[in-house]
Amino acid sequence: MRPSLFFVVCTAIWTCLSIPAWAAAPHPINAGELQASASQPFTIQHMATLNSPWAMTFLPDGRLIITEKSGQMYLFEKPGVMHEITGVPKVRAKGQTGLHDVAASPTFAQDQLLYFTWVEPAPEGGVLVLARARLQESAGAAQLQDIQILWRQNAAAQGGHPGSKIAFSPDGQHLFLTVGERQDSDTAQDPDLARGKILRMNLDGSIPPDNPYAAQGGVRALTWSTGHRNPYGLTFDAAGTLWSHEMGPRGGDELNRIDPGKNYGWPQVSEGRHYSGWPIDAHATRPEFQAPVLYWTPVIAPSGMALYDGKMFPEWQGSLLISGLVANGLLRLSVDGPNHVEQIDRWSLGKRIRDVAVAPDGAIWLIEDGTSAALLRLIPLSPPVQQ
Repeated sequence: MRPSLFFVVCTAIWTCLSIPAWAAAPHPINAGELQASASQPFTIQHMATLNSPWAMTFLPDGRLIITEKSGQMYLFEKPGVMHEITGVPKVRAKGQTGLHDVAASPTFAQDQLLYFTWVEPAPEGGVLVLARARLQESAGAAQLQDIQILWRQNAAAQGGHPGSKIAFSPDGQHLFLTVGERQDSDTAQDPDLARGKILRMNLDGSIPPDNPYAAQGGVRALTWSTGHRNPYGLTFDAAGTLWSHEMGPRGGDELNRIDPGKNYGWPQVSEGRHYSGWPIDAHATRPEFQAPVLYWTPVIAPSGMALYDGKMFPEWQGSLLISGLVANGLLRLSVDGPNHVEQIDRWSLGKRIRDVAVAPDGAIWLIEDGTSAALLRLIPLSPPVQQ
């Protein structure tokens, strides 16, 4: 005998009312409808033109290392002076994959080490690789020497979503690496595949004994968090909290506070929908999964992130800066503790922005996406007042 409609409705209401308060996951804040500011508090300087750049990192002396997705790496010194760095491994430059992130060692002044990621060719597609090498300079030339593979993905993939972002812990002792689910969503919940995970390792690629699952070996031993889609931003804030952002499907780009051992739910939950329009459970319905602190619908397609710690924009000290592809610009978020992040500014620059970095002098640098992409430097409209 089928239950009456009245019985079904009453049961559903009673079930909702019976859920204890502690079981209800907090609903994140949607910042996607916040409009771009009408004015910009900075001047934009064009520094160079690049071909599909992906990431950049500053050296302690203020020079800049830049990667291009097709497999080139450059040392930028000043406008008109940029050297190609030779010795870069062969990459699988297809779709979203190629040469990706680069990060100067926490002790670069002593060891001249660069950490970098790329997708290398494999019979079944490509695998994400993390390595480090010494930057050797001589007579105006630069090359990578003594390349050491620190980690290699344990299963090849045809798809994109490499993740591939590097961050060092504030004490300089550990390296964090984002790994996307490579457009195979269910693998984000497979504990034996690195896809859809953020990994934590020692600087030589070994397993820290205090990782959440260090005793389990393999991918599990390196896993710091799981259930990610394609995390393209990773940085620590001034208080030492780790933040990551990732693109949602149809809506639901996320900013996540990354805590050890937590599962962020993809593809079981999302603040967006499938590309077909079919719904996905929201985080609030599944309290076992960690909810984002902020999300964006409509999307901004976050592509890079940096902590502002400089003197040129003193009022932005401690802010998170996020570059956006669909946002066509730059966002600034204030951080007030691990649970309170607010989008303060959004500036439309009219171009897809691939990455953001802060120079030692406090200037903000951006790279555009695509071919004939500009390298940009942002400085204040007027010099900051000296205290």
